[in-house]
Amino acid sequence: MEPGLYLVGTPIGHLQDITLRALETLREASLILAEDTRETRKLLERHGLRTPMMSYHKFNEAARVEEVLNRLRGGAAIALVTDAGMPGVSDPGARVVSACREAGLAVRVVPGPSAVTSAVALAGFASGGFVFGGFLPPKPGARRRRLAELGRSDLPLVLFESPYRLLRL
Repeated sequence: MEPGLYLVGTPIGHLQDITLRALETLREASLILAEDTRETRKLLERHGLRTPMMSYHKFNEAARVEEVLNRLRGGAAIALVTDAGMPGVSDPGARVVSACREAGLAVRVVPGPSAVTSAVALAGFASGGFVFGGFLPPKPGARRRRLAELGRSDLPLVLFESPYRLLRL
């Protein structure tokens, strides 16, 4: 496996919804950076994988970046996964990708399930496009401002939201 950081798309809701390439990447990587090692362990066990893991989430990513860069400089192949979906899309990942780019280190993507495109397909939107707003700010004022910005488009709007904040939204 070529050295570098591999952004691996993971299943959204069903552990069978993973690509063969993603399984191969997770099997051959020297290390898996996992948003929640407990969740990723379920995926690995389901598919008989035993690759070592290290936690990598929004609370420790700043502290982990330099260690990841050093491992990559040493020739490691590291897979980054989130609990569901694609790292860096409303989940940890963008910081380490930017650091890798600045350091001239390889970053590859291993596509997988997408909550965004799944939602658009299920909604039956016309194929004219859509606007993806990710997660909105938690504070009401900032949330209203962001919705006003996003609402300027005539295209359908796709948002991520916590089930605990959905009614407030």
